[in-house]
Amino acid sequence: MVKSSKARKQRKALYNAPAHARRRTVSSHLSQALMKEHRKRSVRVIKGDTVLVVRGDSDIVGTEGKVSKVDTKNGRLTVEGVTTTKADGAQAARSVHASKVVITKLDLTDSWRKERLQRREEG
Repeated sequence: MVKSSKARKQRKALYNAPAHARRRTVSSHLSQALMKEHRKRSVRVIKGDTVLVVRGDSDIVGTEGKVSKVDTKNGRLTVEGVTTTKADGAQAARSVHASKVVITKLDLTDSWRKERLQRREEG
């Protein structure tokens, strides 16, 4: 997709990419167990997957929770249990970049996704 080696042009291509191309950027690595099971390194993150935060600020690293929202425009996820404290003391959801998490449990309620992963296992 990106042909230039210049960071400026790569960022521009990412920001101006259409929605169907941006969906591909919201993917994360699978845990070791899921990698062996599905014979795949990474998949797109969807709402309902359980993820573990592995990089970032020390207060959120190690937090595991379900994905409640996927923001394809910014490549970020909202994970249950990952919050920040606002000035008035209230808790607000904090977004995490998709590359900073590892998927620990896949949501296989989508039949197309399930079939796609099984096809990869067989082949």
